[in-house]
Amino acid sequence: MTDSIAATNADWRETFRSILKPRDIFLHDGRNLRRFRVGVGVQLAAIFAAFALLAWSAFATVRAIDAMTGDVAQMQRQVASMEADLQAIRVAAARRAALLEQRQIFLARVLSGDAEPAELAALMPPVARAPDNEAARAIAASFGRVEDMQADMAVQARNAARQRYLQAVQAIRQVGLNPARFHRGGSMGGPFEPLNANNADPDYRALFMTWRRLDQLEHGVAAIPSGKPVQVADFTSGFGGRSDPFRHRAAFHAGIDLAGPVGTPIYATADGIVARSEYNNGGYGNMVEINHGQGITTRYGHMSRRIAQVGQRVQRGDLIGLMGSTGRSTGSHLHYEVRIDGRAINPVPFLDTGTTLVALQQRLQGEHAAVGGPAASR
Repeated sequence: MTDSIAATNADWRETFRSILKPRDIFLHDGRNLRRFRVGVGVQLAAIFAAFALLAWSAFATVRAIDAMTGDVAQMQRQVASMEADLQAIRVAAARRAALLEQRQIFLARVLSGDAEPAELAALMPPVARAPDNEAARAIAASFGRVEDMQADMAVQARNAARQRYLQAVQAIRQVGLNPARFHRGGSMGGPFEPLNANNADPDYRALFMTWRRLDQLEHGVAAIPSGKPVQVADFTSGFGGRSDPFRHRAAFHAGIDLAGPVGTPIYATADGIVARSEYNNGGYGNMVEINHGQGITTRYGHMSRRIAQVGQRVQRGDLIGLMGSTGRSTGSHLHYEVRIDGRAINPVPFLDTGTTLVALQQRLQGEHAAVGGPAASR
């Protein structure tokens, strides 16, 4: 084995000597012949330098490739980050634009005057979600001017609703009624109106609640009798204690008497549904009773003819019958009553309700097309 290794080493040495041996190089420039001798040391130095250069080139190439690979990966990460930011910007812009549109629709429906509570509750704008990153926050901030304009509009709408609410309260108290009766807080029921109070924007929720109270009150105003049920008549008997025309002794009169010719038109004094249209043996004769909601009813007695029928929906000013002298009556007249929760009250304050209530009812007539009544000239 030792001899074999020694032989192999001897072969390598011989090969190395045959390669690295002194060499003569001849150069002829056309005139002279020159000879250069390259020794073994020079050749070894050249080989070492070549190997060193090759090693350095390989190392530099590997480093360059590594650097390029790192740069590409970094560029890819930057591109991915930019794409993520761009997508976030798109989402934030679309989300904020949709929110602004929903707010605008909500405000437009509030200002239109003919929205339904359930509709507005469904349109309630939610709280604006905070953007996820700086780019999205910058985009959201760009909508700030529009948001400020909408916020100002919401404040103005809320202030206008409050002002109208105070006017309605004044008109209702003018006829001796408590405005609280026109709010639903005291009883249970009504249509389902979904409202996610936890997610609703507080400013727009406040506007909705103010509008809702106003809507209830103004619809209540439509139920309040106003004006006279006849065009021209003589006031012949008042409300309360009087001498009974038949027994000639003290008795309670639940309404007022307005005298006029037989056939004088009689009009509903408020919107409502006809609850009774009958001949009443208790003394009213031909009588029509209208339920105006909110616990308010009116009665019209002694008619010569009943025109309104049970279940019919009437508006203020609709013809419901003709004056006569049926029932317990001494002559052609209208017995007119106003009842609150079934109890008769003095109708006189409702005959001359003043400009505030009349103007409010006329405005509601234009907005809701739900209020009628005899012309002012009647």
